[in-house]
Amino acid sequence: MFTGLVEEVGSVLRLARRGEGAHLFVRARKVLEGTRIGDSIAVNGACLTVVELGESAFAVDCMPETLAHSTVGGLRPGDQVNLERAMALGDRLGGHLVLGHVDGVGKVLAVRTRGMAWEVRISLPDGLRGYVAGKGSVAVDGISLTVTDVSEIDFGLGIIPHTLKETTLHSVSPGRRVNLEVDVLARYVRQALLTGLGDPSEATKRGGTHGGSLDEGALRAFGFMD
Repeated sequence: MFTGLVEEVGSVLRLARRGEGAHLFVRARKVLEGTRIGDSIAVNGACLTVVELGESAFAVDCMPETLAHSTVGGLRPGDQVNLERAMALGDRLGGHLVLGHVDGVGKVLAVRTRGMAWEVRISLPDGLRGYVAGKGSVAVDGISLTVTDVSEIDFGLGIIPHTLKETTLHSVSPGRRVNLEVDVLARYVRQALLTGLGDPSEATKRGGTHGGSLDEGALRAFGFMD
């Protein structure tokens, strides 16, 4: 579990392909403090397990699933990456709950300055429509950000100077591919709605309906109405 608050920007040393997977080596400093073999580090939002540790670098294994559904497989030596260690129980949650499970890859469509901030628009993959909401949270390359608005095909973000300075967003430009993770709460609420708020047969017994519809009967069955 992560917070989406980037601890440091590291740099890729190399990505060594191993069969269908890969071994990724990253130069870092701060995230090495207290880290042990087997710990988790989010690399551009992808939760990866540390398998090697050095004085100024660490290595992680990347499964075929990670390479196929994130931007990790396209990393090259010298590329900058956002890094965050897994949060400890009791830590402050300054961002939002981030699992490190990339839901899809978006593309930066536009970047413009507005006052002291940057406004960025990112394409919204078909499979993520309905999971991103205005004023809600989304993780972009592992960064916890607030959505300003959403359309059928994209969504907007407002980036403050501190975030630009402390993450890889300082070099963002149109065409760049970024890892996206929707808010975990949105994921579960959406799934509950799509499946009729649980077992349809049980909902029917309590006065609900079939087929994933959300109506007065379903709300009453789950205790939302007197």
